[in-house]
Amino acid sequence: MLIQAKLTGAFGVKLYDIKMENATLIRKAARDLMVSYHTLKMLGFEEVEYFKIIRLQIEEFRLLFVEWVGRFNQKHFITDSWSLFNPPGIAHDYKQQDEELDFLDEEDTDC
Repeated sequence: MLIQAKLTGAFGVKLYDIKMENATLIRKAARDLMVSYHTLKMLGFEEVEYFKIIRLQIEEFRLLFVEWVGRFNQKHFITDSWSLFNPPGIAHDYKQQDEELDFLDEEDTDC
């Protein structure tokens, strides 16, 4: 459920930092799913081998995810003072100029 909600959230915004924040949560949820196999096996679930299908699907999703994140527009950002989700090369104390925020009035064509 979390993956779907965060995908929707990332598609619904233009800002790079918010898209990256959602992408991070999607990645974490997918990785949590990947390791669930071991927990199920340890707890003795009989049909745990079917979980390998989910792992294959997550791997397919991961490849699409990498491509999708690569298309985020790095010019559409508001400086993240925590510096976690700034585009490469942007420091936490970067001072944006008003003209850098012109994209806020543009029609959304990002993915």
